[in-house]
Amino acid sequence: MKEIKDKKTSMNLVEFVESKYLKVNELKDIKNEKIKVGDIIKVSYSIPEGNKERIQSYEGLIIAIKNRGLGKTFTLRRSIQGIGIEQIFLLNSPKITEITKKQSSKVRRSKLYFMRFLNGKSTRLKREF
Repeated sequence: MKEIKDKKTSMNLVEFVESKYLKVNELKDIKNEKIKVGDIIKVSYSIPEGNKERIQSYEGLIIAIKNRGLGKTFTLRRSIQGIGIEQIFLLNSPKITEITKKQSSKVRRSKLYFMRFLNGKSTRLKREF
């Protein structure tokens, strides 16, 4: 019985420490909507160059979201000159300055890995209004 109580208190301690670093209010709600798989979003993040920092933006389709508390990640995919590029971002990263939602699509899958094998018009998803 005592071991179970210790596990609960240690879990609460982990959640307590993680709660300081979560960006719940800043990025989770974008215009009172959550970002989800199938959305096209634009992520602005800071990149250090020497002793300066510049902001770079990356726009693409969310093909996967992994929920791991503080380590919540989402995978963005975009196509440049016919070559698909994917990048994984930490949602709670201090490097991310802004996330804007461009378009929402209706999808029936939680992971859109099949988009890797499509090209041209077949990559279009149904728009959600």
